[in-house]
Amino acid sequence: MTDEETMNLAPGLVQAFAPEDAGEELGERRRAGRGQMDPIMNLRSWQPKTRLGHAVMAGKVVTFEQAKATGLPIREVEIIDALIPNLVDEVIAVNNIQRMTDSGRRMRFNVMACVGNKDGYVGLGMAKAKDVPNAIRKAIRAAKLNIISVQRGNGSWESSTGPGTSVPFKIEGRAASTRVTLMPAAKGKGLVVGETGKKVLTLAGVTDVLSRTKGQTRTSINFAAAVFNSLQNINLTRVTPEQRERLYIHKGRKFE
Repeated sequence: MTDEETMNLAPGLVQAFAPEDAGEELGERRRAGRGQMDPIMNLRSWQPKTRLGHAVMAGKVVTFEQAKATGLPIREVEIIDALIPNLVDEVIAVNNIQRMTDSGRRMRFNVMACVGNKDGYVGLGMAKAKDVPNAIRKAIRAAKLNIISVQRGNGSWESSTGPGTSVPFKIEGRAASTRVTLMPAAKGKGLVVGETGKKVLTLAGVTDVLSRTKGQTRTSINFAAAVFNSLQNINLTRVTPEQRERLYIHKGRKFE
């Protein structure tokens, strides 16, 4: 593949088809992690099977926003690796599930994982398997296929004017009996939320937020799902152009 053809591809494909010396340099900064194969290596041998996958490989779709605009479902994890490279994964919870059958006690593992680039994209997924490594791999895959773009802004009355990396306005999320309300915070306030919520918000690129919780918040899975649901609800809230400008709302990556 020529240099001109490579430059018109998605960022992950550019890294995958980079020269060997550049690929080795990039390899020092990435990791396969948790027993899974390197995403960049997977892209080199990727054979698309869906319409969206063929469009990404052909260079017709090079950003996550363009992929969403097509209206086509994302069913290949390589599409996410191509459009949003260098994703970081985090295991939220690992639980064992025991079931009594005629042949004896059967044990399986339930894992929730979160992925994000710490700059406007985050995904949450769950999976089950007979052993923990397979469950983690499947959960990370599910999280990548469930990734969303996060709207961030500067909605705190304590902040001075200018862009921020907090939530733009107060928003509530729920999962089962857990309720989480995220509120804008001034720059430097930090993440005033539980440890599980910090993992999700950090991977999403939110650095300052205040929170209020209700329900059984000690359930890590429901708490993480409620925080993720609140970030989803930001995208569902109708915002006028004047409010978007006043609150410095930006979606996805933050370009300096």
